[in-house]
Amino acid sequence: MARPKPATFDKQKTVAENRRARFDYFIEDKYEAGIALSGTEVKSLRSGEGSIAESYAEVRGAEVWLVNANIPEFSHGNRFNHEPKRPRKLLLHEREISKLTGAVERQGMTLVPLSVYFNSRGRAKVELALAKGKQAHDKRQTTKDRDWQRDKARIMRERG
Repeated sequence: MARPKPATFDKQKTVAENRRARFDYFIEDKYEAGIALSGTEVKSLRSGEGSIAESYAEVRGAEVWLVNANIPEFSHGNRFNHEPKRPRKLLLHEREISKLTGAVERQGMTLVPLSVYFNSRGRAKVELALAKGKQAHDKRQTTKDRDWQRDKARIMRERG
């Protein structure tokens, strides 16, 4: 019998975050995926370098790949250093991959990485979201709601 998964992901150290994704997309489901990295990529991530701001994930056959994620070369690496923007394989269960494939192909959804982090066991993980793109009026409404929440908090602070 399979172990039940925790409700939230166990993030110990967040390395990179895609803050723009929550503004540009409606987040439907979140998945935790392992990421296949070489040694110098792990060292570079552990030193806090890396960016997923312009990256996305795609399903190729029966595999999911993280495309356009930038993990800079390790500063003390030698000739075996990695390529910074190479596609990286994401490690998911077959059932999860089939769900993602169905949603992307049939419903026109997008796979967006939200964050790269190390869990409590020291493994590099990617928080992957199944998302639907927002249109301009949705983004304006999001901005209005955020501004109202900020003003409401300020008013409450002033009145005690």
